[in-house]
Amino acid sequence: MDRMESIISRLTVKYNWAHRLASMIWLPYAFRSGIKFKKLDDNTFAGVLPFRRFNRNWYNAMAGAALLGNAEIVGGTYIHGRVGGDYTVVCKQMNYKFLRPCFGPAIYKINPVQDLDALIRTTDEFNLDIEIEIVQQLPTKGLGKTIRVGKALATFHITPKILHEQRAARRAAGAKPIAGPNAGPNAGPATSSPDAAAPSAPPPSPASEAT
Repeated sequence: MDRMESIISRLTVKYNWAHRLASMIWLPYAFRSGIKFKKLDDNTFAGVLPFRRFNRNWYNAMAGAALLGNAEIVGGTYIHGRVGGDYTVVCKQMNYKFLRPCFGPAIYKINPVQDLDALIRTTDEFNLDIEIEIVQQLPTKGLGKTIRVGKALATFHITPKILHEQRAARRAAGAKPIAGPNAGPNAGPATSSPDAAAPSAPPPSPASEAT
């Protein structure tokens, strides 16, 4: 099971079709929202949430739940793509501030607060804060103008999977039954019964036998 999970993680990081397929199975909301990810340059990662009916509310603006929920997905996908399939990524906290209504496609721009590469080199688990700027793409005939509609600060906890395996092994070792001190290799666990622990009664005296 762990091997299969590692293979799927590596495929979703490397191939977009694998990411879409995994989203359809394990993240159906993200799959139906139609969010797409693209790398603008070496330091810029963006997610684009289309302005489709599934993401809009009753007054034809982008729903707040869609903006907030996909902010976590974009942040986790960005980190997962950077650290690879040998890590687990969990969102611990998300603070989102709505600035104005969004009436078009939303673009998420990711900016990590700490140096992610330096944290990965520690080979230990760590927390990473990322800033997410959410802007609305305006239909300005190729001018590429945007207006900011929200911003978020999220904290993710990243753990190497090898640490999970080591902890599981320690828990399994601690749950094994402890054999007695003189038990052989095929002896079962040591047990103690109330009868065995109680002291034996003294033998009757000769006077009591005579009576």
